[in-house]
Amino acid sequence: MNITSDAFLSSVMDLLVDTICVVNVEGRFVFVSAACQQTFGYTPAEMIGQPMIDFVHPDDRARTLARVDNIYAGTQKPHFENRYVRKDGRTVHIMWSARWSPEAGVRVAVARDVTERKRAESMQAALYAVSEAAHTAENLLALFRHVHQIVGGLLPAVNFFVALYDKAKDELSFPYYVDAEHEAPAPRPLDSGTLSAEVIRSGQAMLLRADTAPNLPPRVKLDVGRNSLDWLGVPLQTQQGPIGVLVVQSYTGDVRYTEHDMELLQFVSTQVATAIERKQMETRLRHIARHDPLTDLPNRALLHERIEAALQHARAEHRRLALLYVDLDMFKEVNDRFGHAAGDLLLQETAVRLHSGVAQAGMVGRIGGDEFLVLLDSDCTVERSLAIAESLRSRLCQPFALADTVVSVSPSIGIALYPEHGDDYKQLIRDADEALYAAKKSGGNRVRLADGPAAPD
Repeated sequence: MNITSDAFLSSVMDLLVDTICVVNVEGRFVFVSAACQQTFGYTPAEMIGQPMIDFVHPDDRARTLARVDNIYAGTQKPHFENRYVRKDGRTVHIMWSARWSPEAGVRVAVARDVTERKRAESMQAALYAVSEAAHTAENLLALFRHVHQIVGGLLPAVNFFVALYDKAKDELSFPYYVDAEHEAPAPRPLDSGTLSAEVIRSGQAMLLRADTAPNLPPRVKLDVGRNSLDWLGVPLQTQQGPIGVLVVQSYTGDVRYTEHDMELLQFVSTQVATAIERKQMETRLRHIARHDPLTDLPNRALLHERIEAALQHARAEHRRLALLYVDLDMFKEVNDRFGHAAGDLLLQETAVRLHSGVAQAGMVGRIGGDEFLVLLDSDCTVERSLAIAESLRSRLCQPFALADTVVSVSPSIGIALYPEHGDDYKQLIRDADEALYAAKKSGGNRVRLADGPAAPD
């Protein structure tokens, strides 16, 4: 290198110096100061003669080359930031001040490591983003997608999953699982011996690296993340204890996790745990507001909403649907003889039998007392509606084992069809109710169509 302009050298020395790099017109380092080893991890001898662009983070190379063109053209801005990849694989954020010397045919740049500042900015931005996601995400899945994106802005997170622990069920589930090698595991108890379970059990973050022998309790089996080179999991801590774990995994040597990455993931995990709790509470409150507390079936308001939506779809698709109004003929006698607790058990078991009997053909809801509505929206004909109603009647005639008591009841079922009996959900419910009343008046334990004769017993 032969730099002949004393004025140029003087202007460079006036800059705030951390690391000095000199690059020729071919884009290769011809000089780097000794401080480069602290910044980039390479000795000067390892960098001199090598293309500058090879050390730049792959995602920043295009805009870095564009900035080089600006320097040559004399239109560069005072400072430029990009990312370099250190020898140890870590990413460093660099602020550059660069000048072009036409006389020497080189550009001289002074580098300042601003990684800590960028880290602090990223962490604050991540906290804000998690807080915003907690308020705007429609559901838990949407929240997890946001969290995945946020974590990916802090550290490599191509393979990322969220495991949640339901203490009441003693069940560890994996509601969000993005992984290049494995499908989402099935729910399992906490004592299943997985790495995720161990993080939740201990309440401590865990970092496993391919270059370090794992020091794990005998109960832990490497079944989740078993083929990963690096595995990093941090607990989702709340005041009641861990509710889950955030996990990133790497299957290639290009991505290696460090204690620094663990600190970053732990930093956001508490905020994420709070966001999950908030979203779970919102989900529970919405569910409570729209479901019957005894049977957990849709309540009257949700039923009406679903029926109206089904009607709109049926109109648009020129399809048919049916409403079944179900009432237990001898419910009052069960309540009076065996008490309200037995009556509640009877209603709960009735809900289970109705739900399983309808399966994918529609939905079941509880209107109140011992009255249930069944919506059949799978283009039901009269014959199919009668067949399903008769199947439900037969199911409900089977004896019910209620704690220490076995009781037998029977149902009456009224049916109204769209479009035969009406175009409005209120009218259809009235017609089905009137058919139900006619069935009970005829002795009960039967199915009746609206404005028609009773179906065979």
